[in-house]
Amino acid sequence: MKRTSPGVLAIAAILGIGVGFLIDQVLTSMGNATFTPMISLPVLLALLGALCLALAIPIRRATRGPNGAPIDPFRAVRVAMLAKASSIVGAAIGGIAGGLLLFLVTRPVSPSLGSTSTIIATIVACAALIAAALIAENLCTIRKDDDDEQPGDAGGSTIAR
Repeated sequence: MKRTSPGVLAIAAILGIGVGFLIDQVLTSMGNATFTPMISLPVLLALLGALCLALAIPIRRATRGPNGAPIDPFRAVRVAMLAKASSIVGAAIGGIAGGLLLFLVTRPVSPSLGSTSTIIATIVACAALIAAALIAENLCTIRKDDDDEQPGDAGGSTIAR
């Protein structure tokens, strides 16, 4: 499994910005109010980041501990995939919130404090989710066994396969 690349996160964020801006543009052109995320969204995103870290820490302890206890590789892969998906979702939702904020600040009328603060809280929670998910993905890295080396492989460490 490859690590999450910054390019994938950047593409998800850029697409999210476009979608967020377009959503508000379409809503206002139809005469509706702009979209504002609920206050529970940043809370749930922060909890998802905490969950990723909470699931990855026991894997790190088992692989790097003094006794080197064996770890179920399927569990490590599941947690690594959860972390990878969480970082991409965090980038996409953060991009959407960024597009919503971009739309609000480009209007001639200043937006209300309530809608702006919720959008900013969502962006901050998405940044925290991305950071936590990337750290969790790194914590799920396990050392390769000596018998795992393929011909021509230089060895080293890799994410659980």
